[in-house]
Amino acid sequence: MRIRALALALTVSAFAVPLGAQEQVPSRLSLEAALNIARANNPTYLQSRNDEGLADWDVKSAYGSLLPSINGSTGMSWQGAGEQRFGSLTLGDLGFGNQPSYLFSNYSLNLSYNLSYSTLKGPSQAKAQREVTRAQTRVSEANLVSQVTTAYVEFWRSGEVLRLAEQQLENSRFNLRLAQGQLEVGQVTPIDVGQAEIQVGRNEVSVLQAENATETSRMRLLQQLGVPIDQRFELSTTFELTPPTWEVADLTSRALDSNPSLVTTRRSRESAELQIGTARSAYYPSLSIGTSISGFAREASSTDFQVAQAEAQIAGSVAQCAATNDLYSRLANPLPPLDCTRFVFTDVQRQAIQDQNNQFPFSFERSPPSIGLTISVPIFQGLGRQRSVEAARLQRDDLLQQEREQELGLQADLAISLANVRTAYESAILEGRNRTLAETQLRLARERYQLGAITFVELVDAQTVLAQAERDRVFAVFAYHDTVTNLEALLGASLRN
Repeated sequence: MRIRALALALTVSAFAVPLGAQEQVPSRLSLEAALNIARANNPTYLQSRNDEGLADWDVKSAYGSLLPSINGSTGMSWQGAGEQRFGSLTLGDLGFGNQPSYLFSNYSLNLSYNLSYSTLKGPSQAKAQREVTRAQTRVSEANLVSQVTTAYVEFWRSGEVLRLAEQQLENSRFNLRLAQGQLEVGQVTPIDVGQAEIQVGRNEVSVLQAENATETSRMRLLQQLGVPIDQRFELSTTFELTPPTWEVADLTSRALDSNPSLVTTRRSRESAELQIGTARSAYYPSLSIGTSISGFAREASSTDFQVAQAEAQIAGSVAQCAATNDLYSRLANPLPPLDCTRFVFTDVQRQAIQDQNNQFPFSFERSPPSIGLTISVPIFQGLGRQRSVEAARLQRDDLLQQEREQELGLQADLAISLANVRTAYESAILEGRNRTLAETQLRLARERYQLGAITFVELVDAQTVLAQAERDRVFAVFAYHDTVTNLEALLGASLRN
């Protein structure tokens, strides 16, 4: 049987999936250490812990909403050469033919600030919601503590059941040797020996099943811890059968302040109360301020077009000057003529046009800045705003009723759970007495069997009574610890030293 148990363990180890750098379980595992390992590795609990990080960022984001928004942008583009049309006309019709290609670049910087009542209350709302998230994490932690404690106790229980099964196997083997000795002296028949051998076989099956249950409970405990299931360890925390001296009034007072589910409902109700004010903010005015700074740059692929325009302007000026001189000469008192030679397109002007064209991509020309202020006053938007206010108020009222319902249920559950603990304790005490009596009866039955006063069947019956008493005592003791674990889950704190 030991070989079979070892083979089972090796099989489990062979199919265990490596989980990376998970925390290793110590060779002697206490309940406190198991809880710490579970808090660091249990996947379900770690997911709830991650929600706290997101809630912290929600608070930071709410504060960030009180600050102005700044957006910057820049871009570049290219426009090919050709005629552009404006309605039914083209640039050629307007005297601007042979347009070259252009390179464009631009930038803009915009600053905006929006302020409303909901924005001002945003940090308070985010903090209240963060408290709800933290309370939900404590609920997850309380569930984890309850599950790990239950698995830890179950491993103890399965170990005790295995110990009893091995003890019964030893008793059966002793009875077999006793029957064989009685057969040798002629006090019993071979039937008694056969019955003893059958009893040994049955107890071997019980041991095998108990070993499998122990392995199963060990792997379930490791699963709750969130670590690989191929690790071996011994339990070091003992669970004593201590009288339940707690009072229901004291437990109720503590539970009303520390029960994780009740605390979560209270935090949700506080958040819902703030949500009412946020819903009312739809009736309040809001303020918006915005300003922008921008610029652009443009560069032509060729300056011939700009030079031609400049030369055309010079030619036009010369023609106008000549026309003016002609007019002056026709007057009754002619005026002195203007100097038309001063209108000349020089190489300096040509170079200036070329230099002015070299703007792409960062020689920006600033556009006029702008700033605006807007105050928005909601006047009538249907009944949607009032519907949102009523929905927030009803949600708050529902949470108030849920909180009251949980308080009443918690008081009843605590009273019932404490009564169950006391009943389980008394039952364990009585089962301990029954076990002592059954052990005495088995000892007397063996003595009488050796004297030939009873049959082997009666001896087996006495051993069966003791085995049942042993099992009943073990289950009663651990039933007590199960009820204490349930009471701790309601309380939200540990009651064990």
